[in-house]
Amino acid sequence: MAVCARLCGVGPARGCRRRGAAREQRRGGGADSEPDTDTDPEETGGGGGASVEDDELTERIECAGPAPHPAEVGPNGRAPLSILELPPELLVQIFGSLPGTDLPSLARVCTTFRRILRTDTIWRRRCREEYGVCENLRKLEITGVSCRDVYAKLLHRYRHILGLWQPDIGPYGGLLNVVVDGLFIIGWMYLPPHDPHVDDPMRFKPLFRIHLMERKSATVECMYGHKGPHNGHIQIVKKDEFSTKCNQTDHHRMSGGRQEEFRTWLREEWGRTLEDIFHEHMQELILMKFIYTSQYDNCLTYRRIYLPPSSPDDLIKPGLFKGTYGSHGLEIVMLSFHGRKAKGTKITGDPNIPAGQQTVEIDLAHPLQLPDIENLRDFSELSRIVLEVQEQVRREEQEEQQRGEDEDRSQQAASSPAAQPQGGEGAEGEETAAGAERAAQDKAPASQPFVLPMGVISRNEDYPRTCRICFYGTGLIAGHGFTSPERTPGVFVLFDDDRFGFIWLELKSFSLYSRIKVSFQNAEAPSREAFDEMLKNIQSLAT
Repeated sequence: MAVCARLCGVGPARGCRRRGAAREQRRGGGADSEPDTDTDPEETGGGGGASVEDDELTERIECAGPAPHPAEVGPNGRAPLSILELPPELLVQIFGSLPGTDLPSLARVCTTFRRILRTDTIWRRRCREEYGVCENLRKLEITGVSCRDVYAKLLHRYRHILGLWQPDIGPYGGLLNVVVDGLFIIGWMYLPPHDPHVDDPMRFKPLFRIHLMERKSATVECMYGHKGPHNGHIQIVKKDEFSTKCNQTDHHRMSGGRQEEFRTWLREEWGRTLEDIFHEHMQELILMKFIYTSQYDNCLTYRRIYLPPSSPDDLIKPGLFKGTYGSHGLEIVMLSFHGRKAKGTKITGDPNIPAGQQTVEIDLAHPLQLPDIENLRDFSELSRIVLEVQEQVRREEQEEQQRGEDEDRSQQAASSPAAQPQGGEGAEGEETAAGAERAAQDKAPASQPFVLPMGVISRNEDYPRTCRICFYGTGLIAGHGFTSPERTPGVFVLFDDDRFGFIWLELKSFSLYSRIKVSFQNAEAPSREAFDEMLKNIQSLAT
């Protein structure tokens, strides 16, 4: 009723002119404006999916008749009173400006609207504005596929899998971006550059694609392996989760057997041969990853992830970074800000610290003043500074815990509202932390010399020799299989807007991180709460 009322230009109190006209036509035997009940976007074009070409738009719709233009005055000296009196060209423009998900409801109003919605111009506009399809969709006419087919059977049907996803590959994880690419929907797996070139661009390869081969339904193809596209399947398991399955895994196999597959994988994953890797432990880790990930070449489950929301108070822009992790190679880490803390969460992982775990945490309320460049070379001097801050943080946490317990006791003992403690201390604490961070940045020079202390190992010796500011932080370390995990003290080093580092004191190791400069589509979190819930979910799954 509401839709019909809007279209007819009347409110509920005056009755619906459109439905009144429909009743009059039914009494008179007319059927051109009878209500329709189909609701699926695939059905809005009518029987057989036939479309009205642009050169046919000048024809009048049967039930509307030769209606005058709104700007014209008819023989009776009046402007059109019903939307049905508008020219079809104008109705196409109006309907084309509506969201595609609203058009099925519009098609139910009457056969006239249903006929108008067969016009491919409407669906071409919806494909372009909602999904960014910029290709010349007129070429589809050759294959007999209409723009309505593309919208309803491809774009609309698979809209829920667009965005960023993390595959469930045990501790290794991954980063998948599903996008509309021309007249295809393609799942691109993003891979870090070859170790240790952290500043190189990301690599990517297609895992699957979806497209319309014919008008019946979309075709899903697996792109894994080296024999070209082959039959696959996609199932949307539940909200923010879907799975893929390959129906022809023989396309993944090579004639040379597993040895050839391993050599090919090693060149793609590491950019080298096994003979080039002299470290025995690193060889074991590489072989273990190949064996483990090969088990998932026929079926994978993906869970949605979001890019972190940003705030003007953030130290730098949050986002995704490539980081060095010793023998494990380069891994993908998500940097996000949470008040007085910054967190680095693994999107890809390893058998020690799996994907989904929080690899580093930065205490933005405790900046570090590094010694001069000569003393900085002395690891014991840096260790002394960090351990002093660690002890300070421990005391502050104990005092805060004690204050919380005292407040709880006071609230329990209070006999009246007037005796209860006043709020606001938590907010003051956050403001104090933010103030401390700003003060530290104001006091610190625009840049200061930086060098790694003697004895600290770095996979990439080409790290920046100047930094902006340093903070106390903790890093997560564990044994193989994520055994005995613990947080150990370290130093967060901010080099510039796109690079930072972390010194792991206990490991005497340095990780360098560089921003991933890719514009991922459909990856923004709907809210801060949704992002926090996503972080919690992927960490619980990793645990």
